[in-house]
Amino acid sequence: MSRHPEVLWAQRSDKVSLTISLPDAKDISVKSEPQGLFSFSATGIQGESFDFSLELYGKIVPEGCKTKVGLRNIICSVQKEEKGWWKRLLKSEEKPAPYIKVDWNKWCDEDEEESNSNLASDDDAAVI
Repeated sequence: MSRHPEVLWAQRSDKVSLTISLPDAKDISVKSEPQGLFSFSATGIQGESFDFSLELYGKIVPEGCKTKVGLRNIICSVQKEEKGWWKRLLKSEEKPAPYIKVDWNKWCDEDEEESNSNLASDDDAAVI
């Protein structure tokens, strides 16, 4: 049976950042579809399987989605199809799963966006 890694999220008007906490991950697979489906799977350091699928709040541009793999986590920058602030990460209005949390270190409000840009830039992430 597969497990779910912790997922931290933050947004800007043009993209969503997903930080997946999974040290020393192997066999990483990230898939995104235009209608807003985002899927992740990987193998942990002890061979256990991790995966999750999200139905995001809005449509995305798969070609504009970038992934950076680090020693402790995987950072995915997901490009929104239309610029604008989403009310929440997921399409569903239900409370998100407990492994999905807000990334307060990267979070900024709409009016702070121009002065604060510490969300992973396209230069920081490479396409998988």
